[in-house]
Amino acid sequence: MRLDIVSLFPGICSAALSQSIIGRAWSAGLVDINLVDLRDFSVDSRRSVDDSPYGGGAGMLLSPAPLFECLQSLSSEHAHIIFLCPQGQRFEQSHAQRLAKMEHLILVAGHYEGIDERARQCLMHEEFSLGDYVLTNGAIAAAVLADSVLRLLPGVLGSAESADEESFGEAGLLEYAQYTRPAQFAGMQVPETLLGGNHADIAAWRRQQSLLRSISRRPDLFENNVLSYIRDGDTSHERY
Repeated sequence: MRLDIVSLFPGICSAALSQSIIGRAWSAGLVDINLVDLRDFSVDSRRSVDDSPYGGGAGMLLSPAPLFECLQSLSSEHAHIIFLCPQGQRFEQSHAQRLAKMEHLILVAGHYEGIDERARQCLMHEEFSLGDYVLTNGAIAAAVLADSVLRLLPGVLGSAESADEESFGEAGLLEYAQYTRPAQFAGMQVPETLLGGNHADIAAWRRQQSLLRSISRRPDLFENNVLSYIRDGDTSHERY
């Protein structure tokens, strides 16, 4: 996958994506990441990329000209351009799974009060928000979205099961409780089922724990899972 991230603070994305699993995948060439400073496409000597909004109001807007020039220079036949902003649809794991199948993503990080509406209408294919809260700048959101997508690419995680079994994975539910050594700690014991070595019993226990945890902590996920089960006509019960 080719990933371009356009922002005013490429260092934020570099710091986040050059570490750990994503950093190793980047170094190994599993993904081609290009961090772009929008100021490089400024049309004046001051490298400004913003201006005050017509009609007045607080804050500044990203100007259309630098955005048009920047995105035209990055565009390709398969480019899918995403704008990170508070007005976008809430980003979820299902979106990450879909985007991970694309060949070329361009993430545009919002800043100030947003962008000129003409750039939004003409350039953006999709808009995402991380949630109903405000960040200092969109580069943080772009780094989060990029991480969630890149970790799903083939070869990035050590095991494909890691992505399938974790929270919001293939089943769409929260992950089951997990334990490691020692078997007893501070008076608390690891469940006997996990110590017994019976893989069928362990799988059943994990499914049950995933369901119970989802019902108690995220009933919306459980409801969506049931509705999907009914809609798809899945009678295998493997979803649960």
